[in-house]
Amino acid sequence: MLFADATFTINASDKMGITGANGSGKSSLFSLILNRIEEDRGQLRRHKNIAIAHVAQETPAVDTSALDYVMQGDIELSTLQQQLELAEQQQDGTKLTKLHERMQQIDAYAAPSRAARLLNGLGFTASQEKQAVQSFSGGWRMRLNLAQALMCRSDLLLLDEPTNHLDLEAVIWLERWLNHYTGALLLISHDRDFLDRCVQHIAHLEQQQVNLYTGNYSAFEIRRAEQLSQKQSAYEKQQQQKAHMNSYIDRFRAKASKARQAQSRIKALERMQDLAPAHVDSPFDFAFQHPGVVPNPLLRLNKASASYGETCILEKISMSLLPGDRIGLLGFNGAGKSTLIKMLADKLIPSQGQREEAQGLRIGYFAQHQLEQLMPTCSPLQHLQRLNDKASEKELRSFLGGFDFNGDMAVEAVAPFSGGEKARLVLAMLVYQQPNLLLLDEPTNHLDLDMRHALTMALQSFEGAMVLVSHDRHLLRTVCDSLLLVHASKVETFNHDLDSYALWLSEQSKQQNSDQSTAEKTSSNKDERDKSKQQRKQSQPLRNKIKKLEQSLESMQQRQAELDKIMAQENFYHDDNKEQIQCLSSEYSNIEQQLEQTEEDWLHACEALESL
Repeated sequence: MLFADATFTINASDKMGITGANGSGKSSLFSLILNRIEEDRGQLRRHKNIAIAHVAQETPAVDTSALDYVMQGDIELSTLQQQLELAEQQQDGTKLTKLHERMQQIDAYAAPSRAARLLNGLGFTASQEKQAVQSFSGGWRMRLNLAQALMCRSDLLLLDEPTNHLDLEAVIWLERWLNHYTGALLLISHDRDFLDRCVQHIAHLEQQQVNLYTGNYSAFEIRRAEQLSQKQSAYEKQQQQKAHMNSYIDRFRAKASKARQAQSRIKALERMQDLAPAHVDSPFDFAFQHPGVVPNPLLRLNKASASYGETCILEKISMSLLPGDRIGLLGFNGAGKSTLIKMLADKLIPSQGQREEAQGLRIGYFAQHQLEQLMPTCSPLQHLQRLNDKASEKELRSFLGGFDFNGDMAVEAVAPFSGGEKARLVLAMLVYQQPNLLLLDEPTNHLDLDMRHALTMALQSFEGAMVLVSHDRHLLRTVCDSLLLVHASKVETFNHDLDSYALWLSEQSKQQNSDQSTAEKTSSNKDERDKSKQQRKQSQPLRNKIKKLEQSLESMQQRQAELDKIMAQENFYHDDNKEQIQCLSSEYSNIEQQLEQTEEDWLHACEALESL
């Protein structure tokens, strides 16, 4: 049983975070709300006409363009478009009028621009909007699914780990979007900064119960720490956590520079001092051992450039990594953050310049593709034995226990492991090798909140150098002393904090939109002229046809008026005039029929011209 006797209400516009350990039932709660599973007892009541949006877990490999795929998320719009096609085939004018009125009410004609804004916010370029869905990789397809869910005009939005496949820029954009969302939100996330900014309530699943807390995630942590401190078994461990944090804060404050990021980190560490006790019952307990000799400098790039084909990503980068450096990399998606990490890790040879490493350098490199390089048939224990065949099984099992690989799990094949379990194993292998330089590219993807907290605590005490790429702002704040901005093929010092980076992103976006708007306006004027010329060319035959029909109508109407005048005379219907009466009556009848047919042809021609 996942949870029992859960009683709570989700009101319109509620913003609620769903938290709990892996396997506690968070995703099952979503399945229950979506009517995919049934409750064992009790009752789930939902409003009859509620519109629920959620992110699909699978993306069909279709030829549909990214823009059209996202627009399919507006279910009512898609339904109206199908009904319009049917009504046009049936030539049902009354139904067409009603359908067009509804299209105007829901602002349907702005749907393409709305979908384009969603794609742009999630990192897609204008050219990618036209690409087929099947051309995108798995991570980008998940972004398409997220955009499709946001496209839906919903009353309730369910988001399960929406930031897993996003970079920091897209996370900040999504955060702003959700702050303007008017419906109710249920959010499962392991990103505490994201939760703090998006929710006002927490539903925590623990020990088969759902406990409700008012406030954001940080408020929940403090409240939970207070509850746990009331238990004597947790109290002593909490005091150890606080002492550890106090010691670290004092050491860091004594040698911290006056850079804004360093000052921001001091504040974040002081805040962590209060929040750490909320994780005393975490199953994770590990630390980096002293790396031994730490060369100075550890690594140097000298005017190093990186290219993919003819595309230059980074140009003439010069930097040195010194002992104690704790650097966070910022920059737009595609700017070259991962490329720089690969070049530092010696996974990418510079196209120009040199990479120089010190003797005794030991790199701990984490990237998402390394999860795929685990040996599927080997167990966590066997993976560590490959690193050190002289270590005892007891020693290795004890080490793995700190990453929650206990009992049989330590000797089971990793093939069926979840993404989070595989990420933990890769991190365990990295920690075990005692590196003196850490190069971490999105290490928190798939990790739950307790594991993220444990990793943050371990990185606090790491005594080598570190370079980090992450969309987890809490991790960046608490482990990085300085920030570098990767932008326009350069790497420059960012002399501000993460809050200022969000403002920088906003300014860059405005500038980009302004430049794009100018270019689009110039292009649009030319396109409009070309389109107008093409339309005139296509419409000329119709215009000629309409002109001829109007001439015929005028001629027939004149003749009909003449006949009306003749047939209105008093002596017209005299018995001696039978032959003329019959002849003119027949002509009048024919003209009426021709008029009706010609008017119908004229109407169709006018409609066709209007559609062009």
